[in-house]
Amino acid sequence: MDVRIGISDVAREVTLRTEVSADEVVEKLNRAVADNSLFELSDKEGRRVIVPASKVAYLDLGSSDVRAVGFGAF
Repeated sequence: MDVRIGISDVAREVTLRTEVSADEVVEKLNRAVADNSLFELSDKEGRRVIVPASKVAYLDLGSSDVRAVGFGAF
């Protein structure tokens, strides 16, 4: 799943590809907002992204399906 995180007062968004489902990402954010704690996700390579939950402006959750390019049959 591709996740883009918009952060308040930051011009660029954070983008990562994670194994976590969309429902789990939303649940993690809801818990972090309720606890006024940190929102944390990790990507496929093990990189961890940690953002204060109060600074998350938006989440863009999308499919990680990669389109095939070319004429080969797989």
